[in-house]
Amino acid sequence: MQTEKVIDHIVNWLRDYATNAKCKGFVIGVSGGIDSAVTSTLCAKTGLDLLCLEMPIHQGENQVTRADRHIDWLMEHFPHVSRQPVNLTPVFDSLVAAFPKVDNEEYRHMSLANTRARLRMTTLYYFAALEGYLVAGTGNKVEDFGIGFYTKYGDGGVDLSPIADLVKTEVYELGRVLGVNQDIMEAPPTDGLWGDSRTDEDQIGASYPELEWAMQMDEAGKNLDDFSDRQREVFAIYKKYNTANKHKMVPIPICEIPEDLK
Repeated sequence: MQTEKVIDHIVNWLRDYATNAKCKGFVIGVSGGIDSAVTSTLCAKTGLDLLCLEMPIHQGENQVTRADRHIDWLMEHFPHVSRQPVNLTPVFDSLVAAFPKVDNEEYRHMSLANTRARLRMTTLYYFAALEGYLVAGTGNKVEDFGIGFYTKYGDGGVDLSPIADLVKTEVYELGRVLGVNQDIMEAPPTDGLWGDSRTDEDQIGASYPELEWAMQMDEAGKNLDDFSDRQREVFAIYKKYNTANKHKMVPIPICEIPEDLK
């Protein structure tokens, strides 16, 4: 990959899109992970305004620290970058307290994890509307179009997606060239929605390089019978998520009314 040229291409695309949309800049949620670090740096390089939101909800201290350091680094290098901390923990706790009790704890935990992401999306759009900014998405290609590893109308609710045509290993390559802090480069990827230390790999059962391989195999028309051992296991994991989360990756279905019924 011609990394520096890819960076220039994305930065120009971002600047042109915002200018054509008559928007002053971007707002992004900075989590302390590689995707938001790279995306926020690309937005900052446009020369337009960038508002970085920190939106902890019972967040692990290491994630908060990494996000803080990254925003500090951005503000040192780009004068048009600003930060806005918004503590969503009491909002989340109040919402949870208002919900009725349920018996299925597994479904409840998943629902509340997605609720965290949707609270953050609402917060991003609040500030975007105030300032005339675009909400920049941080999803990569494997997450957005491979396994659907994001929350519908949560971190999937954005105005534009600068890195959604890059797989995770390519995002890391951009991060290296952009000079993203080493602690972020080395941190295991996590969605930060559970209030504990579980990583993306813990949840999915496969690493991002493995998922990238499986995505390539799927696009090449391979099936489960073509593989054995760990490759077969990884391909099955990929296909399971790809099938279950297809509803996130295709347009919302519309019930079309026949003309003779109108």
